[in-house]
Amino acid sequence: MSEFELAQADALLRAAEAVAEEISVSMSFAAVDSGGHLLCFRRMDGAPWIGADVAIGKAYTAAAYGVPTSEKAQRARELIHFTNAVIAMTAGRYVPQDGGLPVLRNGVVIGGLGASGGTGSQDEHTLRTALERQG
Repeated sequence: MSEFELAQADALLRAAEAVAEEISVSMSFAAVDSGGHLLCFRRMDGAPWIGADVAIGKAYTAAAYGVPTSEKAQRARELIHFTNAVIAMTAGRYVPQDGGLPVLRNGVVIGGLGASGGTGSQDEHTLRTALERQG
């Protein structure tokens, strides 16, 4: 299996939601395929309305670059004009903030995950823990 499939995406987002419940934070979660196309989405009751778009953007960014979005957040602070240009070129889909992780299989990016609703570290924590729990 070389694609990021719906069943896997759904299981990861449900696992991330369970982690968010453990830390008592309402979040939105998104999974995209390697091309950045939305594959699966979950929004917890009480999650901020803007979190839906932010989670999708973080997932897109993680899939596009194949690295945690926290790396892009650091770079964005250094290259403000470049970052703004990329945001404009991607019609706002590029979100260089903590809380997005690539999904890898045998070292190849097959998709991305994004979370929004907590702090950036909480968002990333839910995804990392979900990936660890799902193996």
